[in-house]
Amino acid sequence: MAKRFLSDLTWGDVTPEHVFMNRRAFMAGATALAAGGIAGQGFASQYSTEEDLNSWEEITQYNNFYEFGTGKSDPAEYAGALTTSPWSVEIDGMVDKPGAYDFKTIMDAMTIEERIYRFRCVEAWSMVIPWNGFELADLLNMAGVQDGAKYVGFETLLRPEEMWGQKRNFIPWPYREGLRLDEAMHPLTIMATGIYGKDIPNQNGAPLRLVVPWKYGFKSIKSVVKITVTDTQPEASWNMINPREYGFYSNVNPEVDHPRWSQASERRVGGGLLAKRIPTPMFNGYEEQVASLYEGMDLRENF
Repeated sequence: MAKRFLSDLTWGDVTPEHVFMNRRAFMAGATALAAGGIAGQGFASQYSTEEDLNSWEEITQYNNFYEFGTGKSDPAEYAGALTTSPWSVEIDGMVDKPGAYDFKTIMDAMTIEERIYRFRCVEAWSMVIPWNGFELADLLNMAGVQDGAKYVGFETLLRPEEMWGQKRNFIPWPYREGLRLDEAMHPLTIMATGIYGKDIPNQNGAPLRLVVPWKYGFKSIKSVVKITVTDTQPEASWNMINPREYGFYSNVNPEVDHPRWSQASERRVGGGLLAKRIPTPMFNGYEEQVASLYEGMDLRENF
């Protein structure tokens, strides 16, 4: 397992969005500047990719959040109805300190970093997103994971009066996801609270969402209100609905196609409809960091 990245930078070291947009210049030594109205840290982790970033508009205007509709623009149009303060996360199951953790209490205890990750949707489109957040392992350690725990389950907020898509029953609400404990504790796995140093927008999963960059995007559950540590495999919504198409693991794998389309290549959002598709790397480009988690497993059977 990779060692945790530590930095001497603080919340006051903020990189403006226009600097983020030129990743090469940033890596060459662009100076972090204070920017009014932007909250977060402006340093990049050792786990960050050097690929060109998608714009704020692309990231926030094109996404899936079926609680607000099935169209890619629906979340940006309707998610403003979601109340995100106050917010708390219930942590229960096999932990030493179960209870409802206030969002501010969590944030005060966490180290916020920038993580520039590839994001690969199971629908074969992709982005590169500059998240701000903290390692999920830190939150789990705060609650105290007990011996014998093997999995971590997650639930999204259930509030149909604000999330109108929950009034349609094609998904068993609330949306649920799960990871094996070693996946959850891996340093690549984060809880994101921001994008481009700004608070994460409602349509992208405010105020707190999971990000697991080597898995298809639907595993990165949004607007999390409950985390359960358990010794049994938790339910995961798309796996419940159609296990033939959506496995529990759902690792990005160009060698295992979706039953209805190839996963060998992807369309990078922002490149235009005529842009050349790019090859999809194993584990979304994070093979060196995470392949050991699945040593000895048949990745076609355990897709």
